[in-house]
Amino acid sequence: MKNLDDLKRELLGNPEIRSEYEAFADEFSIVETLIKARSHANMTQEQVAEKMQTSQSYVAKLESGRVNPSMKALQRYAAATGTRLQISLEHKVTR
Repeated sequence: MKNLDDLKRELLGNPEIRSEYEAFADEFSIVETLIKARSHANMTQEQVAEKMQTSQSYVAKLESGRVNPSMKALQRYAAATGTRLQISLEHKVTR
């Protein structure tokens, strides 16, 4: 079974997929970070939801990028997964 990193690497080998991915890179970065945090915590969406005092469907929406999370939601997700929220602004790489 492929893990998320292997699948991502394989899919981004396709130039069309890579172009679309780069257009949404910031959103995908948040989604990927959330899923990795939950995976490293060895938790289900239901367990994260319980600790966040929300529903599993909301956690699924966070992890799919279907909602724009507030800072408070990201802080609660981090606390639920035993991680710490860190936000950084980085200079864009020009090509």
